[in-house]
Amino acid sequence: PVWLRRLCGQLLSERLMRPNGVQAVVRGIMEGTGAGGAGAEAAAVDWRKCDTVAKILASCPQQCLSLEDYYRLVCPQILDLLHIQDKLTARQFQRVATTTVLTMAKEHPQLAEKHLLQPLLAPLLRCSET
Repeated sequence: PVWLRRLCGQLLSERLMRPNGVQAVVRGIMEGTGAGGAGAEAAAVDWRKCDTVAKILASCPQQCLSLEDYYRLVCPQILDLLHIQDKLTARQFQRVATTTVLTMAKEHPQLAEKHLLQPLLAPLLRCSET
């Protein structure tokens, strides 16, 4: 039903914009993915799931006041996905993070540059300046 989709979308959006919300949502959706499976078929399902999660993260929710606010709150959390220590989890989270960064950069290049690419490349830029 429409009301249920709307309510689920609202709850998901609220969770994403909280501290550590992105990681909690990604963990919830990806739970059980990548552990064993039928080889190539399991890997394909894993990739599709990662792409779907990335599309969710790249989409600004209707409840958010502005796209800028959404990027300001969510982008640092997306970059944090690149620093997960557990190897299996890290692989999935890195897939989600890189696909999200690519999607955001295509859809809103200026915001992605400000909130994703500049922070991501800051250490490299500091090294090249000295």
